Amino acid sequence: MAVAAQLMERRRDAWLWRLLATGASFAVFGIGGVILRVLILPLFALLPGGPLARRRRARAAISRAFHLHVQFMYRTRVLDFHIDGAERLGRPGQLVVANHPSLIDVVFLISQMRDTNCVVKASLWNNPCMHGAVRAAQYISNNGSPEMLEQAANVLRGGETLVMFPEGTRTTPGQAPVFHRGAAAIALRGARTITPVYISVAPTTLTKAEPWYHIPWRRVMVHLRVGDDIDPATFDNAPMPIASRRLNQHLHQLFLQGLDAS
Repeated sequence: MAVAAQLMERRRDAWLWRLLATGASFAVFGIGGVILRVLILPLFALLPGGPLARRRRARAAISRAFHLHVQFMYRTRVLDFHIDGAERLGRPGQLVVANHPSLIDVVFLISQMRDTNCVVKASLWNNPCMHGAVRAAQYISNNGSPEMLEQAANVLRGGETLVMFPEGTRTTPGQAPVFHRGAAAIALRGARTITPVYISVAPTTLTKAEPWYHIPWRRVMVHLRVGDDIDPATFDNAPMPIASRRLNQHLHQLFLQGLDAS
């Protein structure tokens, strides 16, 4: 009876179709990255304008490509999604911090902002599909060096939006997120405002060390909720290590409460 019930559940939410569509989504993402690298970004680089204009065009192209990829996953019924408060993202000097439950979190976030910087895994600089895009967009490598913290603070001082995942890697399913102090240290050095984004993915999918073909029995719902702004100046009344620790603890507690409320 249990096996029969599972089979019926698969049929009801088109499990086999979603498995094929998920595989197609990965293929489309890889092909899209190659097209950006070998065709679109080189053409954009030939247009009039200096380095700043080329960087903005590259980021806009990536944002648009991610938007189209989200729509592909939605139209093929891989997932549904809902985003609350996206209009408050993309402001000058804004540090956007988010939890990281799934591989596609960054795709959803950057799809909502036309011109944003992002701290990304160092391994992407050698990824054949993505290294052209991350270099053209001048994203920041999360290589763990002190120079990275100052580089990230500098882009915020310069008026860019910056996206960070304070966990540094995807959350282990069933465990609460654990934040490292890097995002707090960067915020105190250069952010005008900090904006939390609470991301929930239910059922869980594309989590840490989970192969792409382990898809859930029903369609995934991705929900992004933009929280209230935080003024980093509230925490700068102490030496940097103490202020950084206090801000990090505040963010951690805020996300524990915010994710429970999602």
